[in-house]
Amino acid sequence: MSAAVTQAAGKKEFEQHVGRTIQRALSRNIPGLEIPRTESGLDVGTTPKDLIYSRDTARVYQYRPLLDEIYRVPVLIVMSPVAKGYILDLAQGQSLVEYLLLQGYDVYMIDWAAPRQEHKGLGLDNFVCDVIGDAVEKVCETSGEPDVTLVGYCMGGMLATMYAALNPGGAVKNLACFTTPVNADGMTLHKQWAEAQAFDIDRLVDELGLISGDMINASLQALRPLQKSAGQINLLNNVQNDAFVKAQLRFDRWAADQLPIPGELARTLFKDFLKENKFARNELTVRGETVDIGLIKVPFLHVAAEYDHIVPTAASKDLINMVGSKDKQEIVVKGGHVSLVAGGNAIYRLWPKLDEWLRVRGT
Repeated sequence: MSAAVTQAAGKKEFEQHVGRTIQRALSRNIPGLEIPRTESGLDVGTTPKDLIYSRDTARVYQYRPLLDEIYRVPVLIVMSPVAKGYILDLAQGQSLVEYLLLQGYDVYMIDWAAPRQEHKGLGLDNFVCDVIGDAVEKVCETSGEPDVTLVGYCMGGMLATMYAALNPGGAVKNLACFTTPVNADGMTLHKQWAEAQAFDIDRLVDELGLISGDMINASLQALRPLQKSAGQINLLNNVQNDAFVKAQLRFDRWAADQLPIPGELARTLFKDFLKENKFARNELTVRGETVDIGLIKVPFLHVAAEYDHIVPTAASKDLINMVGSKDKQEIVVKGGHVSLVAGGNAIYRLWPKLDEWLRVRGT
């Protein structure tokens, strides 16, 4: 075969390869880096579950067991009110919920619906005392057990910690917190926003009622302005890897799916937590009671992400020392705020450690 023929064949093969790549890109709508939410294969939150309770914006789900024998103590996951729970149930094989079910745990979750203007007055009291209080009671009733393990992610960890501190000797048997902020001084950029003279949280809440998901998303992107662009470039570089593309698009969908936050909750968190740092000083009050983290005596697990830009370790590291438990453990995992709980990093680093910790405390 002549060199010219060989060269022509190689050129044709290359052109076909480029053509296939372009078609695959177009089929995924890569130029816009978006994919229709209804497209099959990109469904999220598909682990079978049943709604057992709802109140205001809260939705409490029980996941259907995957094993005949389960550990006695049910696990109640508390999500952040600004984030949807499917980050812990992205897809089969990429789901913390599914993993826990396969290890034999009875799993429940407090997830959240988008608040409406009628919910603008919901504050910290409602989320901690009413929602978590009712959810714990409902889980105990449904499972037939007298106690639960609370697992809180991000702001959900704050709410779970507050509830446990306000109810010592109650139904909380174990408490685990992931990337949970306690010391606002460690959130440097957030702190600068809070102290800016031009930022008037009262005016914002009074005029808007709700802090929109777009505003929250914009503030998070401001922490790492180039992260989204870097992710898009990485996506294009891996356009031929179906599994990578689908996983990345699921992450992107969740990251853009921020929930609005009721104005009163935002006002309290901004003033009492972010600006005055009352949570770290045990001066925060919920429904007239002071939240003293030292009153938490139950087994406690604290998990931080080494490269977390949303809740830096400086903002979460004090929690382990503030808790009054004798049985307490801290794990610092390489990864970021989201990769800590979802994706390959979580599957091999966090999930087995969580199972190991729960297993001996779940009976």
